[in-house]
Amino acid sequence: MVQCSQCGEDLDREEKGGHVASISGGIMGDEYIDSYYFCGWCQVYTVKVYHDRFLGEDDVSIRGPVPKVEGDAKVELIKQCSDPWNKKCRCEAHRSYFQGWLD
Repeated sequence: MVQCSQCGEDLDREEKGGHVASISGGIMGDEYIDSYYFCGWCQVYTVKVYHDRFLGEDDVSIRGPVPKVEGDAKVELIKQCSDPWNKKCRCEAHRSYFQGWLD
């Protein structure tokens, strides 16, 4: 369950805003998956970051609140990729999102 990083509402339910976009990238053998959730009440994003480590235990963290303008820009960037779940994708959107750090 993902909760709004500002108000604590359950964002897994679509009527609250819900999951908007996700992107996956490989960096130094690890996989990072950033998933954006939008809170319709607060008008902010919460980002769930899943870090699948090549060596070691996986980690999940929450970032936010991310202001709507910043989150909207990231979501639009992610939507430019036809395959955002492909950690090996090297399209312009992936390279820009991960700031050139991809494997």
